[in-house]
Amino acid sequence: MARIKQKPRPSPSTRTPNEAQGKNKRRFKPGTVALREIRKFQKTVNLLIPCAPFVRCVRQITNQFSTQVTRWTAEALQALQEAAEDYLVRMFECGMLCALHARRVTLMKKDIELTRRLTGIGRPL
Repeated sequence: MARIKQKPRPSPSTRTPNEAQGKNKRRFKPGTVALREIRKFQKTVNLLIPCAPFVRCVRQITNQFSTQVTRWTAEALQALQEAAEDYLVRMFECGMLCALHARRVTLMKKDIELTRRLTGIGRPL
């Protein structure tokens, strides 16, 4: 069997002060980081869904409905992505209102279903 070289243990002088005292990294209360992220994303104006996966999804859906349409302009894809993100944000906002009305803070599938039913969006013809 091959031998493995043992690394020397760090001396107390080479450790950081937190390691020497046994302190861990500071943890925030539950929800604090989530609220910080919400504020950050509300301030930004850039798109949240990555462009390449969205374009692949659009092309796949396009091929299912029509094999004749194969090309999209960049402006059309950009407009479609902005509309899709706006739709999703509004859907989640209404879903959260439904969850809060039910005295819950967790968004569930039934909240989204109720939102779609009340708004009349996404129902089969």
